[in-house]
Amino acid sequence: MELILERIAKRKTYTIGRLYILEEVIDEYSTGTAERYFCDTLEPTWRDYEHGAYKVKGRSAIPEGRYAVVISWSPKMQQWLPILLGGPDFNRKWQGVRIHAGNTAEDTEGCILVGKNREVGKVLDSRLWVHRLKRKIVEAKAKGEAVWLTVR
Repeated sequence: MELILERIAKRKTYTIGRLYILEEVIDEYSTGTAERYFCDTLEPTWRDYEHGAYKVKGRSAIPEGRYAVVISWSPKMQQWLPILLGGPDFNRKWQGVRIHAGNTAEDTEGCILVGKNREVGKVLDSRLWVHRLKRKIVEAKAKGEAVWLTVR
């Protein structure tokens, strides 16, 4: 399963994005893939790492890239949650980046919050969207599929 997080609003204290699921499209004329909107996202401040910006602990969105996603136990949150895995450099600098519930940038220390962006700088109904995303990931894993998240 391929997930795509497209950042659409990079503000001073938060970053809003849209989360899509890449799906195969097969019709009588062609085959291919399409991005289907799933929900909105909220992250801390986006920083331009490619041009010298640096990470501020607990207040920085992760770099653009492609990450493996698995579900593991979060001792901090006391529940099973998706976690992003990257290469050695990512895992060293960004260890423990999860997708979890929350409503504002104050509810995250670098993780991705999911929900509906119906208020400026917030995502709402977050627990519902975490539950729906976990269900999709578990279904994909049950079919033997790897789950990937591309952040752009």
